[in-house]
Amino acid sequence: MQTGRKIIAVAGATGTQGGGVARAALGDASTGFRVRALTRDPGSDKAKALIDLGAEVVKADLDDLDSLVRAFDGAYGAYCVTNFWEHFSPGGETAQATNLAEAASRTGLEHVIWSTLEDTRNWVPLDDERMPTLMDNYKVPHFDAKGEADGEFRKRGVPTTFLLTSYYWDNLLDPGMAPARGDDGKLAFVLPMADKPLPGIAAADIGRCAYGVFRAGKDYVGKTVGIAGEHLTGTEMAAALGDALGEPVAYVAVEPDVYRGFGFPGAADVGNMFQFKADFNDYFCGARNIEESRRLNPDLLGFGAWLAANKDRIPRA
Repeated sequence: MQTGRKIIAVAGATGTQGGGVARAALGDASTGFRVRALTRDPGSDKAKALIDLGAEVVKADLDDLDSLVRAFDGAYGAYCVTNFWEHFSPGGETAQATNLAEAASRTGLEHVIWSTLEDTRNWVPLDDERMPTLMDNYKVPHFDAKGEADGEFRKRGVPTTFLLTSYYWDNLLDPGMAPARGDDGKLAFVLPMADKPLPGIAAADIGRCAYGVFRAGKDYVGKTVGIAGEHLTGTEMAAALGDALGEPVAYVAVEPDVYRGFGFPGAADVGNMFQFKADFNDYFCGARNIEESRRLNPDLLGFGAWLAANKDRIPRA
């Protein structure tokens, strides 16, 4: 491994976001950075693949502060991300984010990117009946916990860029999010977004944009940066899906209450999320600037380009 380069410690390096950051840095021959990949299982196939690409892989656990301090020691910066869907616990996610912030503070990191989302309670208070309150204290638990944790980085004075992500188009590779075939044999794409545009992005582009923030340097410290590949309505997404799949796809706009009742794990959370995006659409889209995303990542994909590369992976029942 080459020396003289600044180390970026990447949390969740075998996951979607962290893996994207690691691969973006490792794939840049001109990079001034080395990658220290954090994972709970350095012996996994994904960890070994990162080693093959030139990463240093170290064992660390977001629930173990001491392991994070060891992993951050000597690094220039870190990409910090948590995964609510591993445990469905907003309190657990806040605790993990606090550990990341504390480890960054103790080790004196110069630039941290925290992958965050809005605390929707700033728009929809708990007593607001427009959408149900979940888990007693949240409107959109997987958003609110991240947004609440922003303060953990700020109060410790950690030099942080707050990265707002968008809907992963890669969700369409999951049978639960992919167009579904109805009783009439036709494909339908279901969202509770009415006619409002949904900011979306290729999952890999989150990593590339984040790496662009590291490359840009400390100009982004203290700033909130929202990223997206395109803002598309459900009708526009369905039309693009139909073109890619070679058969018509209808957009079916359901009410948030209907979506919350679909019954899959986290359906109420996800239904509230889409309602927040629709109800506060001007804000939500405005916070995710496509041109800035392209400046950070000149190879930013649009939805059509993502579909061209992934259409054969989209399930069709």
